[in-house]
Amino acid sequence: MKAFVFPGQGAQFSGMGKDLYEQAPQAKELFEQANSLLGFRITDSMFSGSADDLKQTRVTQPAVFLHSVILAKILPGFAPKMVAGHSLGEFSALVAAGAMSFEDGLKLVAARATAMQKACERQPSTMAAILGLDDNKTEEICRAIDGIVVPANYNCPGQLVISGTVAAVEAACEQLKAAGAKRAMLLPVSGAFHSPLMEPARQELEAAIHATPFKQPRCPVYQNVDAKPYTDPEQIKKNLIAQLTASVRWTQIIQNMVADGATDFVELGPGAALQGMIKKTAPEVTVESKQTL
Repeated sequence: MKAFVFPGQGAQFSGMGKDLYEQAPQAKELFEQANSLLGFRITDSMFSGSADDLKQTRVTQPAVFLHSVILAKILPGFAPKMVAGHSLGEFSALVAAGAMSFEDGLKLVAARATAMQKACERQPSTMAAILGLDDNKTEEICRAIDGIVVPANYNCPGQLVISGTVAAVEAACEQLKAAGAKRAMLLPVSGAFHSPLMEPARQELEAAIHATPFKQPRCPVYQNVDAKPYTDPEQIKKNLIAQLTASVRWTQIIQNMVADGATDFVELGPGAALQGMIKKTAPEVTVESKQTL
């Protein structure tokens, strides 16, 4: 069974989506619609912007969403049996599976990006990648640190991202290295995503999500908060709201999809980060990354 997965923030690169715009009239139409909806030409940043341009959260999140969703919409024979998205990618997955419209998905992603940017500016915070240490050990050390630091992204076995205030994350990194982590490195991000510090953004996004019409998706969507498949629109909304302050359980999502019959994974959108994570989590499956037709 084929499963489609969608990347999150960090997958962006200059030139992303340009060939889709040039190759497919439907893609060009959707990109231009996005420019109008957002009120600025995001295609300029996507197709020719610098790395710094693309790093701005208000640009990054809609850009990754657009590349993934437009590719899914024009891909011949796109008929998913199950989908999932990493963090921001969950919005791409929901639109690709028909749970909400392209326009509504883009508006929510733009609102999410703005709310998260504001939350980042309220308090200095960061994230760090922890490599080569058991998840349980990382959780134990985070719990013992004075201050806010939590597991944010369970990416694959041996790779977990932590998130919190700068001081708490730095203190955790020192202890994690002492406990045997191969690497504990701060990430170049603007804030503590998927941590309690995103609570102001969660509250802001909650109203926007409740005001957005959702439909039953055409296939199960495996959601970040608990890695389980959902088709009920109201439950999907609740999980999407909780996602901002909860951990991304990507390792468990892939394990659950495989247990439910997934044998082939296709990553749609920029980058190939999910491909690597999936190979480490489920080496028995096939996986490919598609950035264009």
